Amino acid sequence: MEKKNIEKARILKNQALTPEIYEMVVDVGKTLDAVPGQFLNLYCKDGSRLLPRPISICEVDEKMGTFRLIYKVLGKGTEEFTTLKENEKIEYLGPLGTGFTLEESDNKEILIIGGGVGVPPLLELSKRLKGKKRVLLGFEKESILTGDFKKVAREVTVATTTGTEGIKGTVMDLLEEGEYVPDRIYSCGPKGMLKAVQAWARERNIPMELSLEERMACGIGACLVCTCKIKEGPHIEDWNYQRVCKDGPVFNGEEVVFE
Repeated sequence: MEKKNIEKARILKNQALTPEIYEMVVDVGKTLDAVPGQFLNLYCKDGSRLLPRPISICEVDEKMGTFRLIYKVLGKGTEEFTTLKENEKIEYLGPLGTGFTLEESDNKEILIIGGGVGVPPLLELSKRLKGKKRVLLGFEKESILTGDFKKVAREVTVATTTGTEGIKGTVMDLLEEGEYVPDRIYSCGPKGMLKAVQAWARERNIPMELSLEERMACGIGACLVCTCKIKEGPHIEDWNYQRVCKDGPVFNGEEVVFE
């Protein structure tokens, strides 16, 4: 695959947060213009791994030109990333994709719902959003970034399926058991969680934006690997395919058609 507009970033930090999840901070050496919900394509040094790995942006310092990235070790590519040291260079493309719409009102009740590795892109969103922000986070065993969220949100509640941290259960248990009446919902996480969030919001006629997790190849909309169904009319059959990497990963939650 041709590496078009690929640039190099200097690694400032690369460390484990849990046995499977790592934090990488990179300096791209220029002023940035990034929207919460966008991602970077990171390239491996091993030439046999041609496809980039899409990593969501956790935080961005636009003036300093740095990205904070949180990634989970899922295969040989992300495993290679864990071996990179401070001051090494990594090739990247981005920021890519369509991000979240930022709420402009200080008076709105905002509910932010994240699950697993869908949590990191919600941090920059939480920092930039106006309004009264409540955050629900769900993990399997170990939580990440909860301290960061507590600095920018009115309330942060955690659930783990093992019960090792927070409330034992899922993030949907938190949602169902809480007395939430938000004006808007933002969510990112596994497909099953997003489908449940969508159903909950629809029952209450609450606007929402969902960031979808899909397997990507090119990351720029050329290969059509990461398509999803998006509703385009009033009838159940009125839908079309859109590209998660290019048209998303953030979509109007009411328009997403889950299988």
